[in-house]
Amino acid sequence: MTENTRLAVGDKAPGFSLPDADGNTVSLDDYRGRQVIVYFYPAASTPGCTKQACDFRDNLGELNDAGVEVIGISPDKPAKLAKFRDAEELTFPLLSDPDKAVLTAWGAFGEKMMYGKTVTGVIRSTFLVDAEGKIAVAQYNVRATGHVAKLRRDLSV
Repeated sequence: MTENTRLAVGDKAPGFSLPDADGNTVSLDDYRGRQVIVYFYPAASTPGCTKQACDFRDNLGELNDAGVEVIGISPDKPAKLAKFRDAEELTFPLLSDPDKAVLTAWGAFGEKMMYGKTVTGVIRSTFLVDAEGKIAVAQYNVRATGHVAKLRRDLSV
């Protein structure tokens, strides 16, 4: 299994400009001066990704109160993201990275183990980017269930 490029605490967060569920461009630079959680997930409307997105939705008030915003990124097209957002009443941006360039730059796409086999795909990953655009938390291969609660504990939110 080849090693994917991984970001570490202190690294400059790779910039991006991607379409959201409505086709509007959202850039990491839009969040300069604020903390933002950027999380990568394999596919909208799948059980694990739905659980994770709903956990972020249900904890968004506390995260926002602590000065932390949330962005979700997947390879899904904007239309699929819009359907997912509307079905789950998600209130944070979901961004589309169909060519997987941003996923790759963040180390969230590549080889991973799934059911004992090596496959290539999205590596469920979560990052906290600080107000200066640096990685404050980098977590790879996170679990969909219980992940947001652990992240809140780690951030004391």
